[in-house]
Amino acid sequence: MEYIKRNRIDKISAKISEEIVKDDLELIRACYQCGTCTGSCPSGRRTALRTRAVIRKALLGLDQVLDDPDIWLCSTCYTCFERCPRQVPVTDIIIKLRNLATQKGRILAPHKSLTHLLIDTGHGVPINDKKWNDLRESYDLDPVPPTVHKYPSAVKEVQTLVKSLGFDKLVEYKPPVNTNSKKDEKPEKKEEKATRKGRKSKIKK
Repeated sequence: MEYIKRNRIDKISAKISEEIVKDDLELIRACYQCGTCTGSCPSGRRTALRTRAVIRKALLGLDQVLDDPDIWLCSTCYTCFERCPRQVPVTDIIIKLRNLATQKGRILAPHKSLTHLLIDTGHGVPINDKKWNDLRESYDLDPVPPTVHKYPSAVKEVQTLVKSLGFDKLVEYKPPVNTNSKKDEKPEKKEEKATRKGRKSKIKK
């Protein structure tokens, strides 16, 4: 029979809980692990998210909580906060943990790709489909929303802001390669030379 070992916590720290408390989230220390947040969580019914476990790791200051994919499964519906008997702002704490993870570069690959899309287009979810424009019109709305879709010059402002904050380096963003390069122009020049030679040979004949 296989012997199952319990996961032991060998080292705890107050660094993470101190960072959380800085944002007026000191009520995290009021949590007594009743499990109401986990039992109420809609995301927990369909994913591995166990809200109580996330809060416990944060209270113990376990650095591994910032690598825990569970902090990204929260849909921020605030059901846990509404039902918490100690009024612990669970959702805000999870958002803070996400911010800390991002600041340390511990962000999941899908979220990184989303930030790249935001930097490129100014939108996390761009609307470039005609059906969505038609749908907006059916509700008597402007077919193009008043965002960077309508004001494309604003994308540069987003990119300037992202660069000034160093967020582009944090998420390992690489600007798209410019297709209008000199390499692309060379074949066209060769074709022009060929047509010129053909014209000259016709004239000589």
